[in-house]
Amino acid sequence: MTSDKFRDECGVVAIYSHPEAETLAYLGLHALQHRGQESAGIATSNGLTLNLHKDMGLVADIFTEEVLSRLHGNLAIGHTRYSTAGDSALLNAQPIRVQSNKGMMGLAHNGNLVNAQELRARLEGQGSIFQTNSDTEVIVHLIAISKEQTLPEAIADALRRVEGAFSLVMMSPDRIFAARDPRGFRPLAMGRIPRLQGQKQDTIVFASETCAFDLIGADYERDVKPGELVVVGPEGITSHFYASAAPQSSCIFEHVYFSRPDSVVFGRPVQASREELGRQLAREAPAEADIVVPVPDSGVTAAVGYAAESGIPFQFGLIRNHYIGRTFIEPRQSVRDFGVKLKLNPVRKLLEGKRVVLIDDSIIRGTTSRKIVRMIRNAGATEVHMRVSCPPTISPCFYGVDTPSKKELIAANQTIDEIRAYIGADSVAYLSLDGLKKACADGEKTTYCTACYTGTYPTTLVDVEEIQPASTKQ
Repeated sequence: MTSDKFRDECGVVAIYSHPEAETLAYLGLHALQHRGQESAGIATSNGLTLNLHKDMGLVADIFTEEVLSRLHGNLAIGHTRYSTAGDSALLNAQPIRVQSNKGMMGLAHNGNLVNAQELRARLEGQGSIFQTNSDTEVIVHLIAISKEQTLPEAIADALRRVEGAFSLVMMSPDRIFAARDPRGFRPLAMGRIPRLQGQKQDTIVFASETCAFDLIGADYERDVKPGELVVVGPEGITSHFYASAAPQSSCIFEHVYFSRPDSVVFGRPVQASREELGRQLAREAPAEADIVVPVPDSGVTAAVGYAAESGIPFQFGLIRNHYIGRTFIEPRQSVRDFGVKLKLNPVRKLLEGKRVVLIDDSIIRGTTSRKIVRMIRNAGATEVHMRVSCPPTISPCFYGVDTPSKKELIAANQTIDEIRAYIGADSVAYLSLDGLKKACADGEKTTYCTACYTGTYPTTLVDVEEIQPASTKQ
């Protein structure tokens, strides 16, 4: 079944100084599996060389005990990648490992570089030979050709030349590096595991989300700051700001959908943001109804907030099957809405004769929403009022999110009433942009990128129509 959801590009994790670094990286990636299900990889260091294993598929399927035993080391970085609409191939799986004039290094990247094509053409003109069609490899080549003498200086030099979104982790045989772009599009958190008996120092860890820390027993310390390069080595932790400050543009969709509710992202608990999204939606778009029903799992927390604010009872009127494999056999005779039925099933006893407020985090193409509304009506609901915990999505993302083109985004081409008619609901209402920002605000006044809702991008794009969104990348 094709998902009618945005998908994040990937998740990254890094472990410094732990006797089972490869196992902690594996567990961290397992916690970040929701950020990508196409491929995964882990690179480790034993102090002398870097070992790498990556493959297509899910983390738990790729990394058996036998595979992890071959990766034994005390430093590790890991990556899990999302499913693209273009060619998915092992050559694009990460981490990338290279031997260069700066020594051996590995790199894993979350995000999307908006000037990657321009840089790649220039590098190829200078003789660089690319092994993948991933924009991440551009960073590796820029590090290799840098005239700076040390690896940290060469990394900083390379990062100053790229534009767009990147939260990345890197490793050399004895050091871990972590960096975020100057605008802070994508999250990257830093944590610590107190030293074990016999260890010389604490274990320092990095991950796209703090939920990875919970599984491996690490304490969240802080986020890597926008424009910061953190180096962890035998001498301890050092921090460099490789670029001057830029207006912060953290991706607000991390709070709306991508991140797990049990994570702290951009310094704010995701659970708190999502519940407040639902409360704000109830204030802005009330409905006369009998029950509030979430589209699981994406709409659950917002529905809890909507129900609490409106006083309408919350009910799990749709049950999700969590055990769908990557492939399944469809019946030869067509079954209407088979893909959605495979994933969701209505609870007729709860829905029959009821006016339903249906809560979801977004409507992208509208095809899935249409099938779910039809499913709820067929289960006996008398009315279905669709409420969406973010504004209408009208523009594609160029910063590491798998999005359709503008012509495929229903809200970019149809009015709210046309959307209501298409999905078959009695009413449709979205959260306002101001309501979204208010719900995700924190004490530090984080400023967010809302380009997918406004069409106004925080970086200079040559031509929005010419640049490919993440979904069309190879």
